Amino acid sequence: MGKLIRNRLPGAIWILGLSLLLASVSYAQKKRITVAQDGSGDYRTVQEALSTVPANNRSPITILIKKGVYKEKLTLDSTQHFVTLIGEDKQSTILTYDDFSGRTVTLPSGVSQKLTTSTSGSFYIFGNDFRAENLTFENTAGPVGQAVAAFVTGDRVVFVNCRFLGFQDTLYTGSPRHWGRQYYKDCYIEGTTDFIFGSATAIFDHCTIFSKKGGQYVTAASTPENQPVGYVFVNCTLTGNAPTGTVYLGRPWRNFAKTVFINSQLGEHIHPAGWHNWNKPEAEKTTVYAEYNSKGPGATPQQRTPWTKQLTSAEADGYRPKAVFGGDTRWMKARRR
Repeated sequence: MGKLIRNRLPGAIWILGLSLLLASVSYAQKKRITVAQDGSGDYRTVQEALSTVPANNRSPITILIKKGVYKEKLTLDSTQHFVTLIGEDKQSTILTYDDFSGRTVTLPSGVSQKLTTSTSGSFYIFGNDFRAENLTFENTAGPVGQAVAAFVTGDRVVFVNCRFLGFQDTLYTGSPRHWGRQYYKDCYIEGTTDFIFGSATAIFDHCTIFSKKGGQYVTAASTPENQPVGYVFVNCTLTGNAPTGTVYLGRPWRNFAKTVFINSQLGEHIHPAGWHNWNKPEAEKTTVYAEYNSKGPGATPQQRTPWTKQLTSAEADGYRPKAVFGGDTRWMKARRR
């Protein structure tokens, strides 16, 4: 009996090794997932792919999304981390839905419920260390009130070469209770009123910000009181089809709102006063609204409302990524795929 076991042992070890290798390959394959509506990928829908990310994930997972219009109400859970979404082409890889605040929907339980701003989103990104490239995030509800395209609360979140399309409240960067650090590079963001809003510390780097006709405010930050930085727009272009002098750079959703524009091109649609107090005089004492080296027809520093600020060169240097994000900027770089 002992001799028989010894004779079979090498084969058993070989089989075990092969099984481990195959398991390893299978595990590695799960780190790179393809979504394609025509069935040529691993999944046909984006939510199916997102649902495969394990809870409390610590290993990078890349989801490649082929061209198509994916009409799905998407959620990346707060326990699903280190996910990268890469679209085949930002113009034709579109993640979209059409909910809006005030819309009545029927829950799986059969109960009817009216949506709010927070529940109107097309894509909810609650996980940390999320990255998206070459994608469009869209809400097609139209000019019907608050309708969020992307609701982002995760920490260390990056968007590169992405589009955010909507009307009011297009991009929701975190609620007063849940927010993180966010970085937007070479992105296009459009909307009407408060279409970049929320509590995050976020840098918008070389982004195009398009104000649609019918809107009056670009940003509505709700920066927490003890948070030193809110929104920072660097080398951005503010343009749009809104009438001349009708759009404010920002208004304070919360009284400690902080928003800064540095080296940005401001179109003629920007109001000469620049900023609005949301009819809250007390907010003038607590907000931080500032500019440095604004250019273009909308740059009128002499006419800006007196409770806002024009930064010095030294002050503007304090808004570089390392200073804004607390010294750690490694998460801003692309991951190995």
